Amino acid sequence: MVSADTARNVVGIIGNVISFGLFLSPVPTFVQIWKRKAVEKFSPIPYLATLLNCMLWVFYGLPFVHPNSILVVTINGTGLVLEGIYLTIFFIYSPKKLRVKVIKILSGELAFVAVVAAVVLTTAHTYEKRSLMVGILCVIFGTCMYASPLAAMKHVIKTKSVKYMPFWLSFAGFLNGLCWTSYALIKFDIFITIPNGLGAIFGFLQLLLYVCYCGCTPVEEVQEERKEVEMA
Repeated sequence: MVSADTARNVVGIIGNVISFGLFLSPVPTFVQIWKRKAVEKFSPIPYLATLLNCMLWVFYGLPFVHPNSILVVTINGTGLVLEGIYLTIFFIYSPKKLRVKVIKILSGELAFVAVVAAVVLTTAHTYEKRSLMVGILCVIFGTCMYASPLAAMKHVIKTKSVKYMPFWLSFAGFLNGLCWTSYALIKFDIFITIPNGLGAIFGFLQLLLYVCYCGCTPVEEVQEERKEVEMA
């Protein structure tokens, strides 16, 4: 019979592969941004939220905070690098006003993580306390990362167009949340269970929107057609 530790490691490795796919899913979007030399209506919020989430999970998985979490560190460290690349591209092709917004949010995130690290390492002197303090933050900001596409979901419902909600990001987010929830339930870790369980739900809702609106004619196109008819 397979032990819980073995099963958890196997699911964790699968989770790493799926998470890597999640982190790579924005590539088509950024290829499009690079080709058009403009970010158009794409939002930087999902990438900023993911960057912060990765920083916190890397800290959570370090041996002096939560031992035996190397799989958490490896994939989130990879995600940290990739999100940094995406945000660099986004910054290059953003208008000045949006660049300022990105810099402000990014500066705030870096300052926040530095303060968290300083407080945790100086006030918490056991693994349990450090895991608890960082874990609570990971739950909060992990949930924010999965919830960050909600603005795009609102735009989809309003315009009846899925153009600015990348399918592969939604699909990978759903699979990622599902896999890491399974990982956390094998050897229960509430800090991994909550955000990833919610992530699976948010991802499923996004996929439902694709089913509903993928074949619809965008509101903007309908309005343009009406104007053309009125002018004719």
